[in-house]
Amino acid sequence: MAKLYFHYSTMNAGKSTVLLQASYNYRERGMDTYVMTAGFDDRAGTGTVASRIGISSDADTFTSGEDLFAKVEKRLLDGPVACIFIDESQFLEKDQVWQLARVVDDLNVPVMCYGLRVDFRGELFPGSAALLALADEMREVRTICHCGKKATMVVRMGPDGTALKEGAQVQIGGNETYVSLCRRHWRDAVGHQ
Repeated sequence: MAKLYFHYSTMNAGKSTVLLQASYNYRERGMDTYVMTAGFDDRAGTGTVASRIGISSDADTFTSGEDLFAKVEKRLLDGPVACIFIDESQFLEKDQVWQLARVVDDLNVPVMCYGLRVDFRGELFPGSAALLALADEMREVRTICHCGKKATMVVRMGPDGTALKEGAQVQIGGNETYVSLCRRHWRDAVGHQ
């Protein structure tokens, strides 16, 4: 039975690595997968899911307002898909998460979404909020704070190396921009009582 999965974490926890490994496992056994990522995330090139450890895969892209149910239906015309993998799923819109739920329910294809749970301000992303509400199963991909505790928060660093408290929710970046921390050290970094 197909399910909608949400694999979530902070930055640099290895979500893309887990996605790429899972997709590879299907393909190694002769089953096709369909990998998608946010169209505006071009850190590894548009239409590429890449991991910090150096592995990558070509991917289709999704954009704001796009009907993902129709996109998957169109892809299925080319042949069966054993599983759909969505990287950067925090950038999905609420309607798109519902469309992916319909893919699971109506087309019987499992969908595995990988993304951030919260932004640098400690706020849920719209896609993550919808996935937390609708996913059949949720799995945390864990990483650690510099103190050794589980990291559950992320700070965005300014050019001067201090944690930013304001700004647009979406800013593409990696280790040069974001640091994953436990809640206590996040509070210390942003001056939250």
